[in-house]
Amino acid sequence: MAKGTGIVFIGSLAGVFLAFIGRLMIARYGTVSEYGVFSLALVILNICVVISTLGLQNGVTRSIAYARGKNENEKIQGFISASIWLSLAASFILCFILFFASETIAVNIFHEPALIAPLKIFSIAIPFFTLSSVIVSIFLGFGRVQAKVYFQDILRNVLFPLLLLAVILLSLSFTSVFYAYTVSLAVPCLLLVIYTVKYLPSSIKFTAKQTNNANPVAKELLFFSLPLLGVAMLGMIIAWTDTLMLGSFKSTAEVGIYNAAHPLANFISSPLSALLVIYMPITSGLYAQGLMPEMRRNFAILTKWLCSLTLPLFLILFLFSETVLNFLFGASYIFAANALRILSLGYFVNNFVGPNGATLTAIGKVRFLMWATLATAVLNIGLNIALIPPLGIVGAAIASVVAITFINLIRCWKLYSLTEAQPLSKNLIKPTLVSLTLIFLIYFVSIEFITVTLWMLPLLFILYYVIYGSAILLTKSFDQEDITMLLAIEKRTGINAAPIKKFLNKFL
Repeated sequence: MAKGTGIVFIGSLAGVFLAFIGRLMIARYGTVSEYGVFSLALVILNICVVISTLGLQNGVTRSIAYARGKNENEKIQGFISASIWLSLAASFILCFILFFASETIAVNIFHEPALIAPLKIFSIAIPFFTLSSVIVSIFLGFGRVQAKVYFQDILRNVLFPLLLLAVILLSLSFTSVFYAYTVSLAVPCLLLVIYTVKYLPSSIKFTAKQTNNANPVAKELLFFSLPLLGVAMLGMIIAWTDTLMLGSFKSTAEVGIYNAAHPLANFISSPLSALLVIYMPITSGLYAQGLMPEMRRNFAILTKWLCSLTLPLFLILFLFSETVLNFLFGASYIFAANALRILSLGYFVNNFVGPNGATLTAIGKVRFLMWATLATAVLNIGLNIALIPPLGIVGAAIASVVAITFINLIRCWKLYSLTEAQPLSKNLIKPTLVSLTLIFLIYFVSIEFITVTLWMLPLLFILYYVIYGSAILLTKSFDQEDITMLLAIEKRTGINAAPIKKFLNKFL
């Protein structure tokens, strides 16, 4: 799992970084209001894609992985055919709906006529975006992460900044940004189809010939996936209500400022997103084979690794928000500093409780997830309605963090009641508390004497890792899997880790 996650993490990190470069280019090229229009249009596009996938994006991954765990290979072809044709049909319907409803959405809901053309352009992207998502999910069901890394993480996010660069150099209108984004979705999708024909497992043919014979299997897949569609749609409400309601209650300028903080805080969840790609199919296979102790152990260890990896980044974004925003987006976006602090805290809490939602999906508790997400979405909408008018972007950030914390508590309780799996091990809590105490003590003492500038941030980032690593050593917070990982790295790289192992043995 760590090996697969490492591959995806590198690809996801590169993809998130490149996508962030694209965001920076848009923010610097256009006005704050134009960046807000792009953010709103992108949210609406993602909403349409989530609906058009019909929950199959997660459903087909879990169904294929579970069928492989049960050796039910005859079902797999039906799952593939059904997921592709059902999602394609839904995507074309959503494409036409968004195209013809774009004026109504832009003017009547967001009071922003400048949003009409972007929505019409993005409607063309829906089938490409949907098909790519479903095909990648099929590969993930087989434990193959290359399609996601190559086409979703790398190619798409390389192509968009390159097209943006052409737009900027040619001094084209801001509308060209939306055409560039659509092309960056269409080209990787077409190449992914060619890749799929060639590299999908040889026992499975990428044709629609068996679609008519797959009705029972299609129904099984659809009935499993529809609650996941509910979960995805409600999760989408939780994730994007803040942006949509800011656009409705406030202005596109505030949407633009808020969407400087949001993608930055999202970096904290990048390792978790990478983990979920490989974690869910592997956990589904473990559950299918009744290997519950292994599943519980994986859950706890991977949560520990997540927190260890992301704690220093959280601290940089939380403690030095103004410095980071000013450097990346410019002085106009410094007003998002408090929102960035609040969102960073929420995303770190999300890491701290582990992949609970993916684990519940793997064991088939999708209806519970749907109802839990519904309750959280209602809470989130209510909080946004109450907090955005008086507090603006800070109110939106508070609403998001409360919603994230609430749903994680519900899911952790359910998961523990069913499997006794829990994320908080003593080897996670001890070094985290010790390192946080030291880091905040250093911060509050040094802030009176030192003004932190940009060049200091990399040094502080390294220092925080050193402090956390020292806390692990001093509290003897090692697990057997940590040593196994070190041995695997030693074997893979050829580096002699004997001195490191000898040093670590003193703390075991």
